[in-house]
Amino acid sequence: MRLLHLLWPQLPLRLARRRWEGRVSTPFPSGAVVLGGQPWIAGTVLDMSPYAHSMGIRRGSPLGSAHRLAPEAVFLDPDPEADAADLERALERLAAFSPGIAASTDPADPAFGLIEVQVDGLERLFGPEPILYERIREALAPLLPGRPRAGIAGTRFAATLAAASAGNELVGVPPGEDAAFLAPLPAGLLTPDREVRGRLARFGLERIGAVAELPLSALVARFGDEGARMHLRARGEELDPFRPRRTPERLCLALPLEPAVSDLQPLRFVLHRLVGALADQLLARGTAALRAHLRLELDVAFSRSGTPAGLAFEQRLPEPTAEAEAIERLLYAQLERTPPPAPVARLELELADVAPAAGQQLSLFIPQAGRSARLGWQLARLALTFGEDRIRRVELIDPEAPLPETRWRWIPVESGALAR
Repeated sequence: MRLLHLLWPQLPLRLARRRWEGRVSTPFPSGAVVLGGQPWIAGTVLDMSPYAHSMGIRRGSPLGSAHRLAPEAVFLDPDPEADAADLERALERLAAFSPGIAASTDPADPAFGLIEVQVDGLERLFGPEPILYERIREALAPLLPGRPRAGIAGTRFAATLAAASAGNELVGVPPGEDAAFLAPLPAGLLTPDREVRGRLARFGLERIGAVAELPLSALVARFGDEGARMHLRARGEELDPFRPRRTPERLCLALPLEPAVSDLQPLRFVLHRLVGALADQLLARGTAALRAHLRLELDVAFSRSGTPAGLAFEQRLPEPTAEAEAIERLLYAQLERTPPPAPVARLELELADVAPAAGQQLSLFIPQAGRSARLGWQLARLALTFGEDRIRRVELIDPEAPLPETRWRWIPVESGALAR
């Protein structure tokens, strides 16, 4: 197997900087920058600038501790959904090169910023590995900021170290030479366990090649199961099989309108057809959707100057569902809240975050057991109609509190409508 590893160091901070430069006219802060939130909240550090790292700030440390180490640092609020969406778009672009792709889309994961691509058999399509890498890099340049570090090897461990040691050029390990590539590297890279790394140093095992020369039984006797894992890594053998990710399934359908429609009722009729067709596909596959994207193309020929050529609505559903009527009601409530400023020439609906439908266990003697789920849909619709600041729900805090007003609290209701 041949694996290409693309590594963007400090990708969350890079993405935050790109958003800053796109929204704020002032330059991005220099010096100590901490990404994760403000120091007075109960959060952890997501990423930091090199200067902040030199002051002792690390990923996962409390924000309050980071502020004590660097009180002059600039603390930025993260946007994990935007970061995940940016990486998801990059993975979709990579799917045009290889079906074997793996990456974490969670910005809190230490592996966020590392993308694995299986490149076996792609030489006939895209050329030798260096040319393939350049094509992939050019395709991802508009999506992920900065030039990635890149390495190609036969195992995941060797490919990761090749990418970590790379500069601006691709580091390619010839087939079958993973062990020779790893031999001169520090032996502490074989394990994340600090105690084991210290024992390797005390035994004088400074290089991976020295560990590879030892018999398996000796390593197991000294280090247990971790010794067996180090033995496999040091000899260039695969320890963690490559598992490509499953591409998120999306269902999309569009209908042109001739002539263009300006009233909401005809639009609802078309929307009803689109939702019904996509919901039938969900039911046939035994899946459910969590998000809906509605896009309108407008006919601006006789509209005022400055009228946009299209509108886009994104709706997060209260729960994964394949129920057409529930999806239609929320989307139509969005149309009622923001009517199109011009006649609609095309309607497109996409259902995203599609996953296998999960069953719900209902009580045998309480027919109203499904009311809590239906209540979420009704609250989301009311929040769309009247505004999220006007719809709230009650949550019990302490039923035994001496003061009645401290026994419960108001919680805002989210409509699920996302800004576009």
